[in-house]
Amino acid sequence: VGQAMLLLLNLQVVFKLLLLIHGYLDDCICDVETIDSFNNYKLFPRLQKLLESDYFRYYQVNLKKPCPFWNDISHCGIRDCAVKPCQSVRTHYSEEANTLTEECEQAERLGAVDESLSEETQRAVLQWTKHDDSSDSFCEVDDIQSPDAEYVDLLLNPERYTGYKGPDAWKIWNVIYEENCFKPQTIKRPLSPLASGQGESRFQLLSGLCVEKRAFYKLISGLHASINIHLSARYLLQDTWLEKKWGHNITEFQQRFDAVLTEGEGPRRLKNLYFLYLIELRALSKVLPFFERPDFQLFTGNKIQDTENKKLLLKILQEAKSFPLHFDENSFFSGNRKEANKLKEDFRQHFRNISRIMDCVGCFKCRLWGKLQTQGLGTALKILFSEKQIKNIPESGPSYGFHLTRQEIVSLFNAFGRTGIPIVELRKLRHREDVIWSRSCVKHLVK
Repeated sequence: VGQAMLLLLNLQVVFKLLLLIHGYLDDCICDVETIDSFNNYKLFPRLQKLLESDYFRYYQVNLKKPCPFWNDISHCGIRDCAVKPCQSVRTHYSEEANTLTEECEQAERLGAVDESLSEETQRAVLQWTKHDDSSDSFCEVDDIQSPDAEYVDLLLNPERYTGYKGPDAWKIWNVIYEENCFKPQTIKRPLSPLASGQGESRFQLLSGLCVEKRAFYKLISGLHASINIHLSARYLLQDTWLEKKWGHNITEFQQRFDAVLTEGEGPRRLKNLYFLYLIELRALSKVLPFFERPDFQLFTGNKIQDTENKKLLLKILQEAKSFPLHFDENSFFSGNRKEANKLKEDFRQHFRNISRIMDCVGCFKCRLWGKLQTQGLGTALKILFSEKQIKNIPESGPSYGFHLTRQEIVSLFNAFGRTGIPIVELRKLRHREDVIWSRSCVKHLVK
């Protein structure tokens, strides 16, 4: 009874929190309700189907790059967390691995990347053409020619709770916020994301930044919020030898987003998630001409499937273009040309640094999704800042002015899917709270 009452109280707190997430977003004319409806009922169901196709479920990534910033590695990021080769290979356990604490063993199991691919799939991916034109990339691009770059089946490695936490995990985000975000040096974040800070003063200082720098901070904050919602919504609730039970962890969600516990930052983090969605949605609407060309194909070797997937892709992009309240990217870098160009280059370099920080993540499954989502967001920014080049894309033949690699395409759509899922999860959470709140009121009235 006590646990049920505690859950109900937590749900009521979360319900009040979600009531705060409404209305217009800062720096744009779009509102939360329009995005909710558009994502949950129009775009996401189609996108989910597309992401299950062979072209989008296999992502080539190098998870073995050394951290370029520091030498220490996560305590749990050892053998079992390492990438397994595609072919069947026996795993040898060291004495050190056998003496891990139970918590670290759990993090290790949950954080390991499943890279098993069938022989048929291995043969197919070798046929997929690879192009690379990343001179204007916003990300540190993995060397797909490297022997350490391997294909990972994203459907076998869902983004969810892995047990990766503590100072090592907090250090990643602190470095991102402290060293790579445009903000006054007086703004400091507490080491733990669950600790209290000076939320209101931080918000006021950020309000004094130019729109581009505020946008950069909100994109990183939105990405952080998206990841935290995934972990809270797909939390390991029960782990037995019979089964693993995954579901919503209300307490975890409350700790990360409650207005009181975060000193007002929580609701802003959730709104930044919607801002991130809006930026990525705008990129999809702008890149339609690149994918509309007859020469472009989602090549996997299966002609029928490839044709159907391209049709579905174009429907999604046309749907994205029809969104009524798009973000106006022309507000970016619109001042003095020299200053605007410098700011744009700083913007790009900051983001490239953040993509490099992902090689320092100790949990390899977290590293996988971190690298994919930063590359996806970087690709979205590349699209938004390439409007003239996209307009000049020829209807046929090679596109020299603007090009997307297969890796960029896969990361772009999967990253957008990662951003859409938390918005769906917030709707589920609202519905769950409505139901529980109603039942609780009914029981109270009956008594």
